[in-house]
Amino acid sequence: MSLAPHVQRSAAPGSLIDPSQWFALQVMGRRHETRDIVVFDLALADGATLPDFTAGAHLEVKVGGLIRHYSLCSSPEDRAHYRIAVQRETAGRGGSVLLCDTFGPGDTLEVRGPFNHFALQWSAAQPPLLLAGGIGVTPLLCMALELTAAGLDFELHFSGRSLEHMAFLPLLRSGVFGHRVHLYADDGRGVAPIDLPTLLGSGMPGRHLYVCGPGGMIDAADRIARAQGWVGDHIHFERFGAPAAQPPAAADSKACEAFEVEVASTGRRIPIAADQSIVHALAAVGVHIPMSCEVGVCGSCRTRVLAGVPDHRDLLLSPEEQAANTEFTPCCSRSKTPLLVLDL
Repeated sequence: MSLAPHVQRSAAPGSLIDPSQWFALQVMGRRHETRDIVVFDLALADGATLPDFTAGAHLEVKVGGLIRHYSLCSSPEDRAHYRIAVQRETAGRGGSVLLCDTFGPGDTLEVRGPFNHFALQWSAAQPPLLLAGGIGVTPLLCMALELTAAGLDFELHFSGRSLEHMAFLPLLRSGVFGHRVHLYADDGRGVAPIDLPTLLGSGMPGRHLYVCGPGGMIDAADRIARAQGWVGDHIHFERFGAPAAQPPAAADSKACEAFEVEVASTGRRIPIAADQSIVHALAAVGVHIPMSCEVGVCGSCRTRVLAGVPDHRDLLLSPEEQAANTEFTPCCSRSKTPLLVLDL
């Protein structure tokens, strides 16, 4: 269930864009991939070269005062365009509805990135297993494109409510990926439902598993994979969107309700009240950490811990990463010690 290390792309040769800063992309085209999924093709208005990225990367997009993350699903070899696919969520917080209903060719989006919290790692001896559910196919499609271009083997298993709800089926069925793509549908019409215990089988030494999809699917895949011998730090996932409720706080009677955070670069110590998040307390004194979901899902605020013990309350880090206590998510996590020293 671990994620690959945070990778922030720097401006590549040929691109004048600094991906750590906000910049404008123009919508060059849009189409309905399914009834509820809209694909947007984005580019710089002058046609200039975009920053490079690797499979699993995402863009941060400003929509109506919100910041949302959308995985890139185009080939990393295409430096002229970025492609994202957005599922219109009527029960969401409004960003996807606004984007799908109001943005079209010629409109401009303010974006930042690409950033990558879900980068590929694999052993040449053991092809990676890619497991997608619903709109979670987007970063895994990019992985399939990158692996195919590199001549490397893999398996992609893609499940949805029905074939009608599954994006990119023409491409996935086109033969571009050979026989590496396997499709499943919950309604059993046309293809069978997915069987995770059979699919995951016995974990093979050195093999990596990548999962992106609904939270229930991710949790089930992680639980089954661990039970069947997959190594914990070879299980990688990316969640889409925030959970319905925040994860419960760690049950530890020694957890500090009020504590201090030290900014390592200056030595300044900032008190964190019991009812205050770390990112908000730091922002109030001029120390800003990027943030989006505020519940420990997206990874925008992922920060290195130099001293102290975090009280992890995220759904991002694996048990192994949480136990290491070298990183945490200050948007929702707290501290078990009176002081946390952060690499800021």
